[in-house]
Amino acid sequence: MKHGSLFSGIGGFDPAAEWMGWANVFHCEWNTFGQKILKHYWPNSISYDDITKTDFTIHRGSIDILTGGFPCQPYSSAGKRKGKEDERHLWPQMLRAIREIAPTWVVGENVYGLVNWSGGLVFHEVQADLEAEGYEVFSVVLPACAVGAPHRRDRVWFVANRNDTGSDSGLRTYGNRQTQNEGWEGQPQFEYWKDGNDGFVAHSNFKRNTSYGKSTRVEGYGSRNNGKQKEWSKKTE
Repeated sequence: MKHGSLFSGIGGFDPAAEWMGWANVFHCEWNTFGQKILKHYWPNSISYDDITKTDFTIHRGSIDILTGGFPCQPYSSAGKRKGKEDERHLWPQMLRAIREIAPTWVVGENVYGLVNWSGGLVFHEVQADLEAEGYEVFSVVLPACAVGAPHRRDRVWFVANRNDTGSDSGLRTYGNRQTQNEGWEGQPQFEYWKDGNDGFVAHSNFKRNTSYGKSTRVEGYGSRNNGKQKEWSKKTE
């Protein structure tokens, strides 16, 4: 599997890709300190800096998974929340890279503020843009505590699979975690599942009635380390 990362920072997706046995083909980071870290750990990867000045067409059709946590400052509750008026609103640049590369899979990440900025405008725009490019999209809000961290830290994730690849992008059942594989049309608004291994309860309350789109909100508390579990749930409506 070949992986490329955008807005790479000091490497978040990149070590994860390496742990999976994937090849880190390129990374893209404008910050000079971040570039030093990336070049140190992945000296054989192509290193790009400014995404706005980078032509990615050389990678068209050769990247299996493209990842990127596009800048969160325009939507974060810790900032001024200028949204699309902020010069750091760089989702359009990530979308351009996706168009030029045409990866099989896209994984995007951002802060929870993306969901409620301007009524979820950019949250839905990201998914609509990906769907327009021929991707099936699944979105989820996953807290860090759901994977063992001692804090909540909600983050929005987008996982998209190109429809013309013939691969099965539907989520499946792992252990006793039940996931949704059908469209939201006509489905109950709330669904729940419990992962006995990771120790968290999931709760979905986002609905997208598009041809492809599925959105899920995950709320979770738990820890893999101490074996203790605090569950969060809500009665199905």
